[in-house]
Amino acid sequence: MKPITENSNNDYSILVSQIAEIYKQGQFNASSAVNKALVETYWQIGKYIIEFEQEGKTKAEYGKALINNLSKDLAMALGKGFSRSNLIYMRLFYTEFPISEKASHLLSWSHYVELLKISDKLERNFYLQQTINEKWSIPELKRQKKSSLFLRLAASKDKDGILELAKQGQLIEKPTDILREPYVLDFLKIPEPYHLTETELEKRIIENLEHFLLELGKGFAFIGRQYRIVLGNRSHYVDLVFYHRILKCFVLIDLKKEEAGYEAVGQMNMYLGYFETEEYTEGDNPPIGIVLAKEKDELLVQYAMHNISSQLFVSKYQLYLPNREEFLTLIAKQLNITDNE
Repeated sequence: MKPITENSNNDYSILVSQIAEIYKQGQFNASSAVNKALVETYWQIGKYIIEFEQEGKTKAEYGKALINNLSKDLAMALGKGFSRSNLIYMRLFYTEFPISEKASHLLSWSHYVELLKISDKLERNFYLQQTINEKWSIPELKRQKKSSLFLRLAASKDKDGILELAKQGQLIEKPTDILREPYVLDFLKIPEPYHLTETELEKRIIENLEHFLLELGKGFAFIGRQYRIVLGNRSHYVDLVFYHRILKCFVLIDLKKEEAGYEAVGQMNMYLGYFETEEYTEGDNPPIGIVLAKEKDELLVQYAMHNISSQLFVSKYQLYLPNREEFLTLIAKQLNITDNE
């Protein structure tokens, strides 16, 4: 028998690694192929249903009971997957994604079911593009829909910005592209009124870091909490530090349990100066600072930030899901104002 040497062990480890890698890739390719076929099949089924209806055959044969009868007969012939609701979504799938807007094979049928629940086409297309861009799972897509991400982003844009957002999702090209207004921290499950300290709020965020990263958006990597910096023999601590791999810069977050005062702005500006000078490595862009507070006085913030770094922002957070109607009214007003200009 050939003796086992260090080199042969290394070669064997490489073999195991290669087999594992090709097997995982094969599983992914098989899953992708099945998903592509399933999405195309459901689109075709929707097409057949619509064409049958348009030819007037429903009145002659099935009438209003078409979907019910199809569900029963197809389930008997083919098994699961043909519930009444599923057939309704297949029909809607074809009408909402005609040939000129063919569905993406990067998304699963379950993704499309969630997207088809959104009646507004601008909003739906944003979530479609964003799901592809950020590779959201079904739970992640549901959470972003529930938190009204599109409406929160669109509320601060003009008509062209809203249309661009719906067309291609939120692209990350400059610091303002990573901001939310407000940030929604409902996943912390803190009932109001609450009396948490900033330290306790920070601890809750760390305990729910995966959800917080989802709320922050694409590109954030967590570096640390209570990040210590020393100035003049005095220690200072940044609440949360991230690195944004797309913008290639540090993102510093300072939490405020109440209103963001001018002191918080000055403190964050000091942190930014330190990071730009002391933490800079080749290829880094200037750091971004976000003071995240429950309340903010817009006028006070405006004056406090006079002649201060354009990389510093003050945003609000809330512990509950936003009121969709308020956002819808604001966006409709913005679109209407723009149209009338």
